[in-house]
This record gives sequence, C-alpha cells and structure tokens, in this order.
Amino acid sequence: MLEIDALAGVVFSGLSALVIEGVVDEGNLVRVVARTRDDPVLCPVCATPTGRVHGFCGRMVADLPVDGRRVVVSVRVRRMACPVWSCSRRTFREQVPGLLERYQRRTNRLADQLGAVVRELAGRASVRLSRALGVQVARSTALRLLRRLPLPAVGVPRVLGVDDFALRRRHRYATILIDAETGTRIDVLPGRGAEVLEVWLRAHPGVEIVCRDGSLTYGEAVRRALPDAVQVSDRWHLWRNLCDKTLAEVRSHTSCWAAVNPPRPGGVRERTTRERWHQVHDLLGKGVGLMECARRLDVSLNTVKRYARRSEPEEVRRAPRYRQTLVDPYRDHLRARRAEDPAVPVMRLFHEIRELGYTGSLNLLYRYLTQGRAEGDRPVITARHLNRLLLTDPDRLRDKDADLLRDLTAACPELAALARLIHAFAELLTPAVGNDTQLTEWITAARAADLPHLHGFANGVELDRAAVDAALTLPHHNGRTEGVNTRTKRIMRQMHGRAGFDLLRHRILLP
Repeated sequence: MLEIDALAGVVFSGLSALVIEGVVDEGNLVRVVARTRDDPVLCPVCATPTGRVHGFCGRMVADLPVDGRRVVVSVRVRRMACPVWSCSRRTFREQVPGLLERYQRRTNRLADQLGAVVRELAGRASVRLSRALGVQVARSTALRLLRRLPLPAVGVPRVLGVDDFALRRRHRYATILIDAETGTRIDVLPGRGAEVLEVWLRAHPGVEIVCRDGSLTYGEAVRRALPDAVQVSDRWHLWRNLCDKTLAEVRSHTSCWAAVNPPRPGGVRERTTRERWHQVHDLLGKGVGLMECARRLDVSLNTVKRYARRSEPEEVRRAPRYRQTLVDPYRDHLRARRAEDPAVPVMRLFHEIRELGYTGSLNLLYRYLTQGRAEGDRPVITARHLNRLLLTDPDRLRDKDADLLRDLTAACPELAALARLIHAFAELLTPAVGNDTQLTEWITAARAADLPHLHGFANGVELDRAAVDAALTLPHHNGRTEGVNTRTKRIMRQMHGRAGFDLLRHRILLP
C-alpha cells in the first residue's frame, strides 16, 4: 500500500505545496486534510519575512475530481504576525501562491479547468458538462468565471481585417476587427456604420493596409481616418459577385441553351408553353389588351408580357428542373423498347427493368415516361447546373461535362463569350504584378460583349477600382475575418441570444 506522501505525489500532485495529513473517503466526496508548510512568509505590506505564528484558521477549497467524485481540501492556514512594529498590518493570513488565492473557494488548477470549459460553452452548457465531470458550479458562477478571464493585450496591426456580422438580422449589426496577417481578434465594435470604424481608426493609428469586402461604407471610413492606408477588396467577394451575375446571364439566355435538347412532344410543360403562346398571340392579334389577356387566361400580367415579347414559342421554352432519378440508368433500355413497340404497356416495361435491378416504384416510371425524359438525347440541366459548369476550372471538368458545356455554349454566342470572360477573370484572382493592367483590358472586353448583367459587375468594379487593383496584386485577403465571423455565429447560436453585447464581445476576443 502506498504511503500518504507517495499517494499525494501520484493523485494529488497539484497539492505538493501543502503537507497532506490524511485522505478521508466520505462516499461521493473525497476529503483531503492538509496544512501549510512551516516556512517563513513575506508580509503583504512591508514584505518582511516572518515565521511568528499568531494563530490558525481553516479554509475549505474544492479541487479537481478524483474517480468521478468531488474533492474538498480542508487546509489549516497560519495567521502570521509581522515583526515590524511600524507596519500597518500587524497580522495577516498566509496564502499559497499558485494554489490558493485570497477569497478563492477553488484551487487554481480547478479554476483553470472551469475557465477552459466556460470559455467554450459559456453558461448553461458549461454547467451541464461540469456536473458530468464531477464539479458543481452554478450558471451565474460560470458567467462570472467567464467574465473574469483576462483578454489578451493586442497592439495595432499593420494589416487590419474588417467585416460586419448580424446581431439581429436586418436590425442590429456589429463590426469585427482582426489582424489579417495572424488572425488575432483585435476588437468588436457595436454597429457597422462608417462613424464607428472611423472613431476606432483615429484612436488607434498605425494601420497601413485595410482588408474589407465591397462595402463602400467601410471604404469611406478608411479614407477619412487613414487617407494614406491601402485598401484591399476581398477576392472571394469579387468572385461571388461574378457568380451571381453569371447566373443571371445564364437565366436570361435560357431560350438559347435549352434548345440544344430537342423538344419532346410528350412533355407537358412544353406542350403547355406552346398552347399558351398561341392563346396570348391570338388575343393580341384581335386587339385585346395585356390586362384583358391576363384576366381571360387566368395568368399573371408578367406572364402575358413574357409571352408577348417572344416571336416564336421556342423562345419561351425553359429547361425543366429535373433531378436524377432511379430510372435514369435504364433510359437506354426504355428508349429502345419504345422505339420497337410504341404501344408497349408501361407495366411490361416496369417488370423488365425490375429484372435489370430497378428498385423504384411504378408511379416514378410512369411520370418519367409522361415527362418525355426517355426520348431526350441527354438529361436536361438547370440554369444553376450550367452556371456551375461555367464557373468550374475547365481542367477539373469531367469529359462528359466538358462536352455538354461545349454544346451548350456553341448554341449561344453570348454564353461562349461569357465563358471566356469568366476564365480570364479567374486567372486574375491569383495575385501577381500587372493584374491591374489586365483588369482594365478585361473590363473593356466585358463592356464590348452583349452581356448586360456583366456590365453591372464591371461598373461595380470601377467604383472601387483602387481596392480591387490592390486585391489582384497584393497577397492580403479577408479570409481570416470570414473565419472569425463563422466562429462568432457558432457562439451566438450557443448562447441563444440571451447574452448582451459585452459578453459576446468578451467571448469573441478570448483566445
């Protein structure tokens, strides 16, 4: 059996500053009886060492659990007498630095463990986890421990990252500031206006480069407070804006690329489109107004206008939003059987593909044939699918996707020009010297093309041209700020909106 000192060295090594006199098993509680050592201590006022004992007193502090049970340390502490008669503190109670602090009910190592828990989980969740670890702590105590954790001392960074996040969407926002080079959180400001950022920048001079998104509000604040600072627009936001404009262009040219797939007479949507186009143009030919056409056909006015603008029904055709189904692997078999015998019953086809491994239902097969999907040359794609093909690096496309993209862009010269402009802009997103000059050439080419939505993107780039040039030529970016925003959203979901701004700011800035 181990001796008390050996046991303390193994289980209670953190209490080595004390003299352990015994360990008592009280069921769900382990009580450690200890006393302080007989070494001289310094007076807290005059710092004179003294070994004179005036009396004794007891302290009871909690320690780390052992074997899932709570540990309480009963310590006999000496009250010392100062030998200097002129000292204002005649007697004082000794402390144990590194283990026991003044007025503390927990050992330092237990307080550090609870601090790590509340740093990650805050109030109620930290209470539940601490209870599972064998430590009893109240919710209010957990929040006090969290607020007591010191924030790191940070200086003014050379490269500052700025972004906003919603405290309550469309109502209240805040601004996060980080060191864009190291990712260290610098500060959190209430609000996202130019005045808030300008006040902080004037109070903390020394920033040389500011990384931000396309917000002109932050840009104006930086120009007023730091006119010599370099502003860098975020490359991810530039690419995201281009993606949105590309999708709008793809949707506006649906009548071109959707015609690559031949019309299917069996398709309900296409048959309805042709019938409605003829109905609208017949009424307009008789002198009926747009509003009256909408009333007679029981459709919206915008639908009537869309049909009225097209000279042919194929121009109104839209790509069906079909998803991949369990019938797709057997499409070739269905097409061959229906070509041999156009009157083949659906039930017979169902049993045939069931023998080939089909696991779907008869209703799914019936809808698949009714929509005309078995006769199509290739599965119809959506505008978002085509947009993804246009925005993907050509070297990463599969062969079938590259062939499909080639066929779709060949049907529309505007889409072919859009693909070339996308690839040219993607090459500019790798920072290099001379990209600002190439950007000028790209804007000229984009404005020369018949792509109205892309013109809007080019105009937006010109409005913030200096920051965009810096983004394409300098290595700095706002990616770390976006990462901090993602972590902030997790913290806000964890607190369920119950915490105030001061506690949220404290948790964000904690390392």
